[in-house]
Amino acid sequence: MVKIRLKRLGALKHPRYRLVVMDQRSRRDGRVIEEIGFYDPQKDPAEVRVEEEAALKWLRNGAQPTDTARSLLKKAGVFDKLGAAS
Repeated sequence: MVKIRLKRLGALKHPRYRLVVMDQRSRRDGRVIEEIGFYDPQKDPAEVRVEEEAALKWLRNGAQPTDTARSLLKKAGVFDKLGAAS
């Protein structure tokens, strides 16, 4: 099964994350199928960038987002466009 989840980057105590599509059996920072966004929780307000077309493509093809990835995609407005396109 394919998942949309976060891949951790950054130094110790200064995390940054990439929103990625990967096989659920892969390790957290393992091999990625495609990078579809970026999340920086250290900034105020937190920075969230998502490639909407890529995210929509994977969601339509059955990729399951983790809870955190789902909330970031909702913040970016991807689920609004997914419902409108159906």
